[in-house]
Parts: sequence; structure tokens; C-alpha cells
Amino acid sequence: MLETGCRVLKEGVLEKRSDGLLQLWKKKRCLLTADGLLLLPPKLRPGPGESPARVKQLHFAHMKTVDCVERAGQHVYFTVVMAEGREIDFRCAQEQGWNAEITLQLVQFKNSQAILAVKSTRQKQQHLAQQLCAEPRLS
Repeated sequence: MLETGCRVLKEGVLEKRSDGLLQLWKKKRCLLTADGLLLLPPKLRPGPGESPARVKQLHFAHMKTVDCVERAGQHVYFTVVMAEGREIDFRCAQEQGWNAEITLQLVQFKNSQAILAVKSTRQKQQHLAQQLCAEPRLS
């Protein structure tokens, strides 16, 4: 478990394409949780004394989709599309299945958020109906 209380569902190394001119592939140690994906430098272990600036979190609330899955050689290439439109390219060995795991957790997160939204709407509607029924009517 992480300090945030999230259970780690998958841990391993992903390669992320840099944003720079050369767009080099850089290894990142990744932790997949029910809330999102944590990207750390390969040798950094998360802990109470670690600088949050070195840990990057891609939260599912800010993710739109996982796209562009392509198998080439020994790698699977995929793109995480963020809500604001930013695209982050990753690759991993085919047998690791990171793209499928991230997609599955993203779908589960979005489904749970949708269920919470529906429950909240229903509660508001019930509360409003109770208020309307409780108001005295003028004849």
C-alpha cells in the first residue's frame, strides 16, 4: 500500500516517450492503483521523505482514454489521452499487458464515478420531492 492508502494493483517498468525534440524513450517505474498511474524514476521508491515533484500522477479523473494500441516487434505501443487533450505515449514488452490493465482500471473508475453521480442525482430528486410534499398547500 502507498502512503495515500491506495493499494497497488500492478507495478513494473514502462517506457514513456519524452516531450523533447528527440522524443527519447525513458524508463519509468509505474504503480497502477484504483485511482490512476504513478510514474517514478526507475530507482526511486515512494515513501514519506520523497519529493512529490519527482513522482508524477496520472489520475483517472483526468484521463479520457487509452488509445492507439499497436504491436511492433517485441513492444506494445499505446497512448494515454488526458481530458485536456494532452497525449502521453508509452511502450512496454508485449507480455506485460500494461495497456489492458490501465484501460480496465480506467473503465472501472469511470463506471464507479457514473454510479455515484446517478445516486447523487436520485438523492437530490427524492429530497426535492419530499420538500414539495411537505409544503402546505393553499386552497
